[in-house]
Amino acid sequence: MRRKAKTPRRRFSVRRSPIHGRGVFALVRIPKGARIIEYKGERISHQEADERYSELHANSPHTMLFIVNEEIVIDATRRGNSARWINHSCAPNCEIADDEDRIFIQAAQDIQPGEELSYDYNLQIGEPHTAAAKREHACFCGARDCRGTMLGEEE
Repeated sequence: MRRKAKTPRRRFSVRRSPIHGRGVFALVRIPKGARIIEYKGERISHQEADERYSELHANSPHTMLFIVNEEIVIDATRRGNSARWINHSCAPNCEIADDEDRIFIQAAQDIQPGEELSYDYNLQIGEPHTAAAKREHACFCGARDCRGTMLGEEE
């Protein structure tokens, strides 16, 4: 008698989010420390990212760029995956893991089915975090201790 190969069960899905636009939601329990997904996209230089998006996003905080290191930025708008839809939260249930310049999203706590995945974007804009800059990068996570912005501590 042959056994059927076990089909891997999907761990998350992308759908409309109460935080912002699309979001990623757990379909199964995800244990603390589990790697959920790699943040994928075209790997480009900081200069290329600036050339592509500085004018396009001059008045918009909405980009799908992830800074890997001093040389590499991941542009998830090109060849990106579902990780690009994980929203920011001031009380995140996920965290970033950098493994040899590959970026992974992993569970910072046990995540239950139906929970939206989130991590703290800790955005850095290369200029003072003025009240206007904080408004331009407003956070809508709804956490009890929401800081009101996706900007992190100033560099």
